[in-house]
Amino acid sequence: MNDQVPGDRIQKLLAAAGIGSRRGIEEWIRAGRLTVNGQVVKLGDRATATDRFELDGKALQFAPIADAGPADTAILMYHKPVGEVTTRHDPEGRPTVFERLPAPPSGRWVVVGRLDTNTSGLLLFTNDGALAHRLMHPSFEVERRYLVRVRGSPGPELQLRLMKGVMLEDGLAQFSQVEAQGRSEGHSWYQVTLHEGRNREVRRAFEAAGHEVSRLKRLSYGPYVLPDDLPPGAARLVAR
Repeated sequence: MNDQVPGDRIQKLLAAAGIGSRRGIEEWIRAGRLTVNGQVVKLGDRATATDRFELDGKALQFAPIADAGPADTAILMYHKPVGEVTTRHDPEGRPTVFERLPAPPSGRWVVVGRLDTNTSGLLLFTNDGALAHRLMHPSFEVERRYLVRVRGSPGPELQLRLMKGVMLEDGLAQFSQVEAQGRSEGHSWYQVTLHEGRNREVRRAFEAAGHEVSRLKRLSYGPYVLPDDLPPGAARLVAR
């Protein structure tokens, strides 16, 4: 196997399916305990949901997260605009993200990973509570990717500090990737990735590092990526 094989990195694929945490799966790979289609894998190898996975010689019951629930499980992508609140009812009368959603095939929509009022981008909903739990629980380390704009022109030390981690009042915040995306009109842009979703974590981490976030947009959540053709305020059913 190599990096040119189609599919996702194995640790990402299995973590998204709820097999284990990404770090735990990486340890299996380092120890030579995991095989795909009979071959021992190494870090960086890729695979797909149709491959055969074994841990210590025993088959892993693999199912992609979109297929893990009952037959009427649905997943909805919503492009949240700035100004909407992630709640069903707002006592201040502000618009909520639930007001524009289509009806689910059964049950009710559960939001996966809230976004604050001033943050835009991808917001997921599902009618499967167990699936929502797997997508949100820190133990599964589901990847979240954001586009961040900050004021000024920070140096490369900002990226190094965020990758190393900054201490917040509720624990360490650490990004797995921080990539500079250029500058415009007195602002600097970054694309960042982390594997948990504490309240306002991206904003608080940048502030702790000395830089205020002036714009924040979520680009992806696990395997789900905000489509370029999905305008703010629109929703799209992606799994059922």
